[in-house]
Amino acid sequence: MERSVFPSEWLVPWSWRGLPVGLLSAPALEPSTASAGTTPSPSTVVLIHGFGACKEHWRHNVAQLRANRPVLALDLLGFGASAKPPSQLEGEEEAPGSCRYGIDLWAEQVVAAIEAHVEGSVQLVGNSIGGVVALAAAARLAEAGRPARQVVLVDCAQRALDDKRLSEQPPLRRWGRPLLKALVRQRWLTATLFGSLAKPGVIRKVLQQAYPSGANIDDQLVQILLEPAQQPGASEAFRGFINLFNDRIAPELLSGLTTPVTLIWGQRDPWEPIEEARRWAAQFPCVRQLHELPGLGHCPHDEAPEQVNPLLLDALHNGDLTP
Repeated sequence: MERSVFPSEWLVPWSWRGLPVGLLSAPALEPSTASAGTTPSPSTVVLIHGFGACKEHWRHNVAQLRANRPVLALDLLGFGASAKPPSQLEGEEEAPGSCRYGIDLWAEQVVAAIEAHVEGSVQLVGNSIGGVVALAAAARLAEAGRPARQVVLVDCAQRALDDKRLSEQPPLRRWGRPLLKALVRQRWLTATLFGSLAKPGVIRKVLQQAYPSGANIDDQLVQILLEPAQQPGASEAFRGFINLFNDRIAPELLSGLTTPVTLIWGQRDPWEPIEEARRWAAQFPCVRQLHELPGLGHCPHDEAPEQVNPLLLDALHNGDLTP
């Protein structure tokens, strides 16, 4: 049985493409009584985790968010309680049961989960790479005639190593790109590297970088991240992800998006500089707000939920009021 920090009745059996998916569906604590002509009924909030995380990374947010709205959270394929099929990279011969890990795969999974489990409107909340997935899913929903009411990006991944951003890299890194690409395709290397990372001590050290205040780095969090990483096939999602040199990047998606976007960002994020978020807020009309959080890092929703939950609730409420 799936282990989770959430009540078992919220964990819903679901499969996608014939593969099991870890899914949480938490009903609103106080269902809306809105009627025609009044304030719109609260939309379902869909939570999308970042790389190496899972739905349990929203452990300090779900209870507050479901005060008056349903909450849906899922484990992206390759993570958490979801299946972890073998990775198939560009140019490789297709193998039975393999998949092409990437933003489009995960966005398609998110949209499928919404279609299967949500009747009304949705708002998407994504952290890190989950933010890029949220933007791609919002674009798909809009194309399908079911636009999301809003996207909230929490320290969205900027994917600085994508080939489309290669000109921003120092000359030595640009020169070494072909060698890097050749190396990270090798399973022996990616499996060895992943194995060296999937250890409690290493995970705790990474968390100390991601959570600069040190708050909420506890044994529960370490286990939340460690247990899925020790499951068979976990290194395949890692291999697929670190080979995404030509995939979706947030600026491309933001440039074509009409869905309103709110940014929530830790000013001390060691991996996704706040300066880029400021550029997005100034450049893209769909970005309506940027909330900067002093002293916080890459996962402020878990590092300081007492600060982020009110911002999320306010953003979701305003999203429901947006025509």
